[in-house]
Amino acid sequence: MTELNDAFEKALKDVKTLKEKPDNQTLLQLYSYYKQATDGDVSGDKPGFFDFVGLSKYEAWEKLQGMDQDEAKQKYIDKVNRLLG
Repeated sequence: MTELNDAFEKALKDVKTLKEKPDNQTLLQLYSYYKQATDGDVSGDKPGFFDFVGLSKYEAWEKLQGMDQDEAKQKYIDKVNRLLG
């Protein structure tokens, strides 16, 4: 368990060193994996229709409903590692 948490913390730092900003879809994936890994299933009120960014983030996170937090951490780590090449 500690290895996974250490790797997750490293990925959180590594993502900030990317040479190019990822596309919006990739950013949403990273966001949703992060939220699922740290907060668990989606919570709070769904943003209104005109809050496009907030709504997109909420819906991306909502798609991961039921995913284990450790699995979300691993998916975040894998995604960052692919981005780093």
